[in-house]
Parts: sequence; structure tokens; C-alpha cells
Amino acid sequence: MYHDRFSCKKHLAAMALALGLCAGAVPASAGITEAEALRLGLGRAEFSELLRARVGEAEADALAADTWANPTLELEREKTGNTRETTWKIMQPLDLSGRRGLREDAARHRIRATESDNLARRNERAVELRRAFHLFLRQQETVGAVDNWVVRFAAIGSVVDKLARAGEVAGYDRRRLTREQRSAEAKLAEARAELERGRARLSALIGTDAGETVAGRLLPQIPPALPDLQARLGMRPDISALAARVDAAQADNAAAQRNLPELSVGIGGKRVEDGASRDNGNLLLLSFNLPLFDRQQAGDRRTAAQAMAARAELGLARQQAEGELVGLHRQLTQLIATAERYRSDAVAPSAELVRIAEAAYRAGESTVLELLDAYKGALEAELTALDLEWKAREARIELDQLTGNHSQ
Repeated sequence: MYHDRFSCKKHLAAMALALGLCAGAVPASAGITEAEALRLGLGRAEFSELLRARVGEAEADALAADTWANPTLELEREKTGNTRETTWKIMQPLDLSGRRGLREDAARHRIRATESDNLARRNERAVELRRAFHLFLRQQETVGAVDNWVVRFAAIGSVVDKLARAGEVAGYDRRRLTREQRSAEAKLAEARAELERGRARLSALIGTDAGETVAGRLLPQIPPALPDLQARLGMRPDISALAARVDAAQADNAAAQRNLPELSVGIGGKRVEDGASRDNGNLLLLSFNLPLFDRQQAGDRRTAAQAMAARAELGLARQQAEGELVGLHRQLTQLIATAERYRSDAVAPSAELVRIAEAAYRAGESTVLELLDAYKGALEAELTALDLEWKAREARIELDQLTGNHSQ
């Protein structure tokens, strides 16, 4: 009898030592940060070349709008009997209406729109990078949490096996422990697979190996006040691009309303030869179209409609952004508060419950099933906390996308 009690206490002491070693595990070294991931992903040569190429296209259109029309050269030769006539003319179209300057203005506005589009594409890319980074971080913390409890289950499992062989633990308790062990091991395998997928995704976006770990905080900071964020909406790249397109459409419409005749001026010469004599003459030429039927009515209507559509699209985008901002700001604030409250009211007490359950089990005052319940509850609390923090982080990334800010 004395031997059995001594054996039990010896096994429980071994379990306590094993659990203490688990609790003191050294964390993995820190990896890249969110700022580094953004720098690598947004600085990729292929992405930069794509943005430059789009601006280059818009600049080429502006160059075309600013270029004068080429002159035309005409040469005519006519022979009647012994008489030969040779005439040459060179004509240059002139823009007296100012349409060329207005079309150049429209092209310059489209360059602005393209530059803003590029900033919007950078923001979209930043959203991809931040989501990939924080998803990897969540998966990393999930693996760490589950792995910690797998080690704890293994530690208590080795002790319970010895106690079971000594007849000091019921067979049901041992089978229940085995089931919980296998369940935790399956969760760990799934979490590690998701972690590898997340690492591959982040590595593809930044163009280099993301490493084994990342360094960061899953739960975001409380966002700035709503009025401060509302003031930023006008600087959002996509809205700036729409505003530039409104300016371009209005310049196009102003150009279409300039319905002065298209004028061309020129000079020329004429030579008449009849075999006996040769006469030379100079020509001064002027030509213009007569706007009797086509007075640019269709172009005026089309560009006016395009300008109206651009203004309406800009107004709708602003209204939608303002409405989304209010709801998203409220949601994010609530999610952060919920995640913080859950970690303090559920996760922290779970750790204390585990400590009490381990002490009670070592003292022989509780069963292994009660200890397992404490372990399982603590693991579920930690995973729930990570899920809440991830939802808050997703909302923060969406809020930053809405306001065009990715510094957080």
C-alpha cells in the first residue's frame, strides 16, 4: 500500500515537472514584419513596371492631343494638246477654335486619373499583402497554441499510461485521454497545413521566402476618430481618379462646343507651258468647311452625357464611401472591444483554471477527466480569441482600404 502511494506521487511529480517544462518553452525567433512585407511586395520590379507602363500610355495620348496636324502636299499635272500645267499646293490646318488646347487639357486630366488609378492599385495590392501577412500570423499563433496543448496532453498521457499499468487509473480515463490527444494532434496537423499554405501565399506576393515566422500583433489598434477618417475620403485614390475623369469629360465637352469652321491655309505655285512660252504663278490658299448640316451636335450631346455620367459616378462613390465608413468604423470598434474583453474574461481565467486543475490532480483531489476538461476549455478559449482578433484585423484592413491608408 505504501509502495502504491509512493509510486502515484512519484508519477504525479514527474507530470508536474513535464508540465512545467512545457510552460517554459522558448518562443520561435521573430520573422519579417508587416512593414517589411509591404515594402517587399509593393517594391517588386514587375509591379512598378506595370504602373509606369499605364502612365506611359496616358502620356502618349496627351502628346498626340498636343501635336499639330501634319500639312498636306498636293501635286497636279495636266496636259491639253501642247499645253502642260503643273500645280503644287501645301496646306496647313489651323485650330482657331481652341479645340486642340481643350483636348490637351482633357488628356492631362486623364494622366492624373491614371496616376490615381495606380495609387488605387497599390492600395489593392497592399490589402492583399496585409491580409496574407495577418492570415499567416493567425495561422502561426494557432499552431503555437495547439502545439502547446498537444505537448501537455502527451505529458499527462505518459503519466496516465504508467498509472494505468499500475492499476491506479480507470481504463475509461485512459481511453478518453487518448481520444483528446488524437483530436489535438489532428487539429495541429490541420493548422500546420494551413500555415504552410499561408507561407506560400505570402512568399508569392512578396517575391521571396517569407521565412518560418512573422512578427506582429493580430489584434489591431483602435482606429482614429470617425471625423478624422471622413476627412480623408476625398483623398482616396479611386475617388481622386473619378474627379480627374470628371475634369477630362468636361474639357471634352467644352471642345465639342467649339463649333467654329475648321480652317486650313496654304501656298502653292502653278506653271503653264505651251512649247513656245512658260508662265509661272503663285497661289495663296484658304479653305474651311461650311457647318450647314453637321455642327457637332452629336459630339456635343455625347460629351455632355459623358460629363454628366462622370459627375454622377463621382457623387455615388462619395456617398457610398461615407455610408460604408460609418458602419465599418462602428463594427471595428465593437470587434476590438469584444476581442479584448474575451481575452481578459475568458482566456486569462482559463489559464488560472488549468493551474487549479493541475494542482488538484497532483494532490489527488480530482480525476484526469476534470484535468482534461480544463485543458480542452483553455485551448478552445485561445482559438476563439484568435478568431475574434482575426475578424477585428480583417475589419481594420477593410477600413484602411476605404480611407486609402495602409500605414497600420
